Amino acid sequence: MYDFAVVGVGPAGARFARRAAEAGYDVVAFEKGEVGTPLACSGHVSTDIWAYVPDEAKSRLLQNRVYGANFHVGGASSRAYPFYKTEQVSNVIDRVELDRTLADCARDAGADVRERHTVTSVDERHDGVELTVSADGDERTVEAKMVAGCDGPVSRVRRQAGIDEPAEILHGVLAFDETPDDGDYVDVHLTVPRFFAWRIPRGDAGVEYGLAAPPGAEVNEMFDVLTDQYDVETTHFCSGGIPIDPPERVTTRRVFLLGDAAAQTKPFTGGGILYGMTAADCAVDAIDPDDPATLRDYESAWRDALSTEISMGHWLRRAYSLPEPVQHLGLRLLSGEIGVHMDKPTSFFSREHLGKLLGR
Repeated sequence: MYDFAVVGVGPAGARFARRAAEAGYDVVAFEKGEVGTPLACSGHVSTDIWAYVPDEAKSRLLQNRVYGANFHVGGASSRAYPFYKTEQVSNVIDRVELDRTLADCARDAGADVRERHTVTSVDERHDGVELTVSADGDERTVEAKMVAGCDGPVSRVRRQAGIDEPAEILHGVLAFDETPDDGDYVDVHLTVPRFFAWRIPRGDAGVEYGLAAPPGAEVNEMFDVLTDQYDVETTHFCSGGIPIDPPERVTTRRVFLLGDAAAQTKPFTGGGILYGMTAADCAVDAIDPDDPATLRDYESAWRDALSTEISMGHWLRRAYSLPEPVQHLGLRLLSGEIGVHMDKPTSFFSREHLGKLLGR
């Protein structure tokens, strides 16, 4: 009987496994394939990422430093509205290697991380949870006091635990041009229904192109338009779901969700690496596997940490659907040097950012 079984070893699952093992709990974690593959999201993150990985990993993970973003209402040749800082706004990292590094941190802390192990069923009981796990053609049963569902936007754990789906799952696609580019700015194009397209320079790793849109939108066609405008051929095409807006609860009696499974993501970018790991820390600090009542403490803790930012992110996303003349006006008025944090839309009202606006 493990204290915790973790299903999915992405950033949120690996972070929880590491912190729970460091706290002295007996932890097993299952990843259905190889950790880090297939790639399903961008590696453009805030500099806060370095608080979660060993110092020696930075040189291996870092691909480019970003100082701002050029916003466009139209395509590649349209007017750019720059938003920038004099110091780094964000970093571009090797996304696959990040997952592997975080999984190694969990192993080093004492968690039993098992790759190529697929959890096929989750049977929640009064005194624990029984998981059926498939590996190498064999099925076995694993028991745990509690289960952390960290298995992504189409979470099997969420479905079998009877937890509601996220309010929305966007369809995201991305691919790569291998031409090196160490540019200082990413490009954001407000040309996609209710979301945006992007171009991210990744240093020697090339350039990432991508977009996300609501279900039913012709994302492949829109992606072709994007890359045609930049006159590039891309490889390593990836596609996946981006969950937006968490359900009213992400726990049952002995199951709790983390990361994309809980839709702990930024509504205005779809990114969830830092939000998921923040929630994982909340879970370790709040949950006692011998006391199911502590799952209520986790619900309160992660919402206290993230719900305001998520709510503000919804308001920010609404700007993507404003009429084009209004978008041009807003971007023209707001562009320039900024004082915001890319993970915290509430920082728009910070003293630093308001000072930048008023000082123009």
